[in-house]
Amino acid sequence: MQTRTYKDLFRLITSMIGTGGELPGSGTEDTQVADFINRRFQQAFDQSPVWPRYSVVGEPRTIVPGQTIQTSEDSFHVYGAGITAANGLYKRNGTVNGIPGYTLYDTDGTTALYSLVSEGAGGDGFIVIGTPLTSNTQIYDGSMGGSGDAEYPNSNWQYTSASNAPAPFVVDVANIGEFERIHRQQPFLNNSAKEYEFFVTSRGAEILNIANTTDESAFVTYKKEFTPFTVTSDYYNSVVEVPGEFFNYIAHAVYADFLRVQNRQEQALAEEQVAQTYLALELEKIDIRSNNNTINKRFSTYVNRQSR
Repeated sequence: MQTRTYKDLFRLITSMIGTGGELPGSGTEDTQVADFINRRFQQAFDQSPVWPRYSVVGEPRTIVPGQTIQTSEDSFHVYGAGITAANGLYKRNGTVNGIPGYTLYDTDGTTALYSLVSEGAGGDGFIVIGTPLTSNTQIYDGSMGGSGDAEYPNSNWQYTSASNAPAPFVVDVANIGEFERIHRQQPFLNNSAKEYEFFVTSRGAEILNIANTTDESAFVTYKKEFTPFTVTSDYYNSVVEVPGEFFNYIAHAVYADFLRVQNRQEQALAEEQVAQTYLALELEKIDIRSNNNTINKRFSTYVNRQSR
């Protein structure tokens, strides 16, 4: 998925406004445009539940007492490992060398099968057999930087022997913005998986008629929560990433907002139509993919509603 930089977006908008890349005044206008950018960013984000960039499919999540899956948890999802048993949800389990440790438990919820540990900030992370101890047998390792970085890397892990290949991906699970679907088993593979009905409260997703009250986890398909751009200064040089699929929509929509502020309503309406055309094109791409994509079967956008 392509990205652009915030500086490209900001400079394009100010060029359309006609200020030559820099707005006049004390910076109030810059802040105003930045606020408009975040407003339009969220509007684009909310237009579809299945933007590929923000969709997560079939990720294991902890079921807490009350048959609830919370919107956030301190866990890692390990997948793609050559040792199949090492794939799964690693839950927080103490601290090793000043870095949080995480454990993949057996179905009993107490027996530690594998753990994610670190030799310390700036050192390597490891997936080991058993409880979180760096002295345990290591099957995968990943560099955590070398300059004080304390984050387990997502990719570029190495296997310790050829029989363990390939190395896994290690993903810090994101906060859930919208629950879409919940399955008992990993969905969208060869075998069918039981799908749960649920409702959402301030606690999270409340599962209805759970198959077994001893189940420790379920597989959630969700949309990540919205995170606005956090650029607060030097807008013209920021390298914060902007989703490529939203870039043109945001630029023209913010320009339309600026025209409205100047009471240039007819020009603002024309520019708004340009912005909506860019967004419609991106939404149409999702609808085209949905023809062969079972993940989308419960979703609809304005494009496929028009064709019914």
